[in-house]
Amino acid sequence: MDMETSPKHNVEVEHLEEMKSAEIIAEEVSPKQNVEEVEEKKEEEEIKSVETAEFSREPVSEIKEIMEEEEMESIDIHEEDKTVSVDSDTQEDKLLSDYDEYEEDDTDSSDDSIDEIAKAVEETVVDQSVVSHHSPDSSSVVDQSIVSHHSPDSSSTTSAWTEKAAAIKNFVRVKSEVAVHTFMRRLSGKISAQDIPNDEFSKETKSVDSPKAEGKSIWNPLSYLKMMQNDDNDSVDKGEEEVVALEPVVMKGRIILYTRLGCEECKECRLLLHEKRLRYVEINIDIYPTRKLELEKISGGDVVPKVFFNEELVGSLKELKELEESGKLEEKIKYLIAKAPPREAPLPPFSGEDDAASKGPVDELALIVLKMKPCVVKDRFYKMRRFKNCFLGSEAVDFLSADQNLERDAAVEVARKLASHLFFQHVLDENLFEDGNHLYRFLDDEPIVSSQCHNIPRGIIDLKPRPIVEIASRLRLVYRAILEAYTSPDGKHVDYRSIHGSEEFARYLRIIQELQRVEIEDMKREEKLAFFVNLYNMMAIHAILVWGYPTGPLERTKMFGDFKYVIGGNTYSLSAIENGILRGNQRPPYNLMKSFGAKDKRSKVALSYVEHLSHFALVCGTRSGPSLRCFTPGEIDKELMEAARDFLRGGGLVVDLNAKSAYISKIFKWYGVDFGKSEEEVLKHASTYLEPQLSEALLDLLVDTQFRIIYQSYDWGLNN
Repeated sequence: MDMETSPKHNVEVEHLEEMKSAEIIAEEVSPKQNVEEVEEKKEEEEIKSVETAEFSREPVSEIKEIMEEEEMESIDIHEEDKTVSVDSDTQEDKLLSDYDEYEEDDTDSSDDSIDEIAKAVEETVVDQSVVSHHSPDSSSVVDQSIVSHHSPDSSSTTSAWTEKAAAIKNFVRVKSEVAVHTFMRRLSGKISAQDIPNDEFSKETKSVDSPKAEGKSIWNPLSYLKMMQNDDNDSVDKGEEEVVALEPVVMKGRIILYTRLGCEECKECRLLLHEKRLRYVEINIDIYPTRKLELEKISGGDVVPKVFFNEELVGSLKELKELEESGKLEEKIKYLIAKAPPREAPLPPFSGEDDAASKGPVDELALIVLKMKPCVVKDRFYKMRRFKNCFLGSEAVDFLSADQNLERDAAVEVARKLASHLFFQHVLDENLFEDGNHLYRFLDDEPIVSSQCHNIPRGIIDLKPRPIVEIASRLRLVYRAILEAYTSPDGKHVDYRSIHGSEEFARYLRIIQELQRVEIEDMKREEKLAFFVNLYNMMAIHAILVWGYPTGPLERTKMFGDFKYVIGGNTYSLSAIENGILRGNQRPPYNLMKSFGAKDKRSKVALSYVEHLSHFALVCGTRSGPSLRCFTPGEIDKELMEAARDFLRGGGLVVDLNAKSAYISKIFKWYGVDFGKSEEEVLKHASTYLEPQLSEALLDLLVDTQFRIIYQSYDWGLNN
């Protein structure tokens, strides 16, 4: 019996022992599997968070936190693999140091560096597996690592690391794009912000501040223009006090101020109203002649200034000051705040009032062009090139023959007359006009004219061109009215906001449209000089109002080179006016080429020699530039000398006799060739505009070998 039951009993005992061992193994394995499953879920969540998270300014710190959490989890699960964790920490620190170097020098980011970083991550994963094979720990650990690499859990972990490496690679790639964008913005907004005067200047020069610093003004600050991004930080660093502009008094009523050009009391009246923060509407009776009759009717005379609070006549500057001294002016202001203007109150100027720009004889040739354009203009190929918005000479002749009932020869003559009046020109400027397969393009269809010129908004105007002398006179009148009404008395600060909404500026925009087909080659030297100096200054104001003030060299390049007017059938930028016309077609600073080429039609308009004093008259909206003023042909030379004298005596040239130094404007560095062949000659020329005693002292110092010439730093801030 014992012999028969013994084998069965042994089998049952072995079966029970196997079940117990299986339960023990299950109890030991299940926690490990649960931990591994939790670890895999955490890794998947971390991968998703890396792929979907927004890229902050400090991405490296986030990656460090993720890796540190993974290291802590790996230490909790595999405490025996100390060597593996130490080696992985070393490699991860190396990887993070690479990221830190990338973050510190974002301008050197490229696709190559991205691939190297991703490759380093993959190598880290491989190194961790290799170290686990060669760990100096017991053989059981080695066997366990070998088994883990061949297990399904190990393959999922490896794939997770590969996905994480790909996610980091994508992260760094996107970060590199952000770095490139940031670098370009810094280049435009910060780099060389004080050393590049316009679109041609690309070299950096060291400069020092002049000992004669100018205070900050609160003259009508301009809030809607684009300003430099770091103006606030720069002012804090320099210790400048921030000036807070006071908003005008909000009122239902209306203040009308009657003025005229050249009136000193009118200037004082404007200042008094500005001090009281009272917004007013100015009516210049020289700009609006019909309002002179209105003023005589409601006030009994045409003496200005005259101030109206709604329908009530306050009076002249004298009466306004008396009201202020007696305290009754505050009562008048309260009246304006509460009551709207009645019907009998004077009205502001309406658009186009007394404006000759919208009046005049209609040009019959312009009417023909307006009818011809829709019929013949197409995109065509000519000499292996594609030209947009052009027409064949033969098609133009066909249209003119049918529309005007002309023979073909007579139609050709009409077409040549249109071309001579600057309505169109050959696409390659090969001839005036011929009946055949030549291509021609209308003036307003030229790519540069349609995209960069800002005085041809609605195409070719249908009025006959007026003489340039008449247009220049009207421009000068409007320009002078703008300067008196919307700039500070010294001409150093401009109220751009008020200019933008004024009727005077709207009239200016209408006048400059008449420059499209005007003849300017026959202008006298004085007329040409005064016209282009005044036009340059108003053109700069126009550019700032349209594009905003440039905040860096790249944006200044765009303003000086791409903001243009079409004048006499040709396009002129600010740089072309300054360097091509006023400087007699000289090479711009730091450039190898002249503004106008040998075959350029604009070279006929250029002055015969350099007008060096024009540098003290051209204002591009900077704080270190000269003061705005209006120039007239009859006294242009005298006015230019006064402008040079005011600029140099006002801080453009500061002489320190004790230090044997001269602090001179950087304009003399950029355009020194216009004043002399050497720095000594430049200073000798500049000294003629100083006070006599200081001029003699400066000439004596020039002989001293220890004399120093220091160029002032140029303030590119807006002169608002």
